[in-house]
Amino acid sequence: QVQLRESGGGLVQVGDSLSLSCTASGRTSSTFHMGWFRQSPGKEREFVAAINLSFGTTYYADFVKGRFTISRDTDAVMAHLRMNDLEPEDTALYYCAGAKYIWSEYSYAAEYDYWGQGTQVTVSS
Repeated sequence: QVQLRESGGGLVQVGDSLSLSCTASGRTSSTFHMGWFRQSPGKEREFVAAINLSFGTTYYADFVKGRFTISRDTDAVMAHLRMNDLEPEDTALYYCAGAKYIWSEYSYAAEYDYWGQGTQVTVSS
């Protein structure tokens, strides 16, 4: 089993930046891909960004518009999400997800085997 733990959420102002981190523990050899999803009240969970931990290849949702950057640690099974120029619409519970294989699309939640509990990001205007 793999456990994922998110950190770094909080309350920020419009235009601020925030960094989230996701740490994997347990059988981390089963995690080759990590992604970030988010969910706002009354909305479905949506894909934000993902990264192939072996090659560093990154994938982003269109709405990121260059504001967010996903990165990895090369010494540990960790992924980071740097979010710049935050907007009130970015307010959500952000989840980290991990997968051993991605068979179709990185943006599909069903591709991921493990999920964290989520970290809240609130952007105040």
